[in-house]
Amino acid sequence: MNLTEWGLLVLLSVLWGSAFFFVGVAVIELPPLTIVLIRVGLAALILLPLIIYLGYSLPNGLSAWTPFLIMGILNNVLPFSLLNTGQTMVSVGLASIINAMTPLFTALVMAYFKEERLTMYRVIGVLLGVLGVIQIALPDLAHGSMRIVGIGLCMAGAFSYAFAALWGHRYLMGHPPLLNATCQLLSSTAIMLVAVCFLEQPWELALPGMQTWLALVSLAVFGTAIAYLVFFRLLASAGGSNVMLVTLLIPVSALMLGNLFLKEPLFIQELIGAAVIGLGLLFIDGRLPHQVGSRVIGLCKRSEGSS
Repeated sequence: MNLTEWGLLVLLSVLWGSAFFFVGVAVIELPPLTIVLIRVGLAALILLPLIIYLGYSLPNGLSAWTPFLIMGILNNVLPFSLLNTGQTMVSVGLASIINAMTPLFTALVMAYFKEERLTMYRVIGVLLGVLGVIQIALPDLAHGSMRIVGIGLCMAGAFSYAFAALWGHRYLMGHPPLLNATCQLLSSTAIMLVAVCFLEQPWELALPGMQTWLALVSLAVFGTAIAYLVFFRLLASAGGSNVMLVTLLIPVSALMLGNLFLKEPLFIQELIGAAVIGLGLLFIDGRLPHQVGSRVIGLCKRSEGSS
C-alpha cells in the first residue's frame, strides 16, 4: 500500500474504533436496540442523497430488495444489536478486541461453504484467536461473571459479520459499493424500527442528555456513514487482504478512547489476549509467516553458499 492508503487505513481504524466508544457513551442512557435504530437510520439519511446525486436507482420490488434485506440483517441488525447489548456488560476496549475475531470466523465460514480454502496458516490463526479469547475470559470463568455473557454476545456479533461477508461475496458483488451500503442501511432501519417499537418503546424513556445525542450523531456520521465511504474507497484501491489489517488497529483506537474519556481500566489479560488475537490475524492474512519463511529459506541458502 502507498502512503495515502496507509493513511486511509489508520483513519478507518479510528472511525470504527470510535464507534465502540460512542456506543459505550450512549448505552449509559439508552437501550441497545434504540441505539442501533438511530445509528442505521441517520447513516441511511446521510448516504441516500449521495446515491441520488450520483444517479443510482434504488431496487424495485421485493425480490430486488431481498439481497440487501438479508445483508442488512447479517451486517447491521444482528451484529450491532449483539455488540451493543454486549457493551452493557463489557468495556469499550474489550468489545473491540472480541470484534477483532471477525476475520477468524470469516475464514471458517468461507471454508465451510467452499468459498475459500482453509490453509494451514488460517487454521493456526483461528486457534490463536480462540486462545486469545480464553486468555481474556479465563479470570471470569470460575466466578460466573456477567462479563462472560457480554463476551459471548460480542463473539456472536463477530460471527454474524462472517456470514455477512459470505452473503456479500455471493450476492452483492455486481452492485456499486455505495448502493450496497445505502440499501442495507435502509433495510436495517425498517427492521429495527419494528423491533424497537415492540421491544423497547423508546417514547417511554426519559429524554437523554446532550452528551448522548452527540454520541449518537457521531456514531451515525463518523462510525457508520463516513466509515463506509472510507472502507469502500480503500477496498477498491488496496484490496480485501490489506483492508483486513484494520481489525488489528481498531482495538488500539477503542482502548485509548475508552481509557481516556470513560476512565475504563486496562487489564493485562485483555492486552495479552488482544496480542494473541492480533497474531492470529497476521497468520490469517498469511503475509507475515510467508515473509518470515522466505527470509529463513534465504538465510539458509546463503549460509549453504558461503560454506
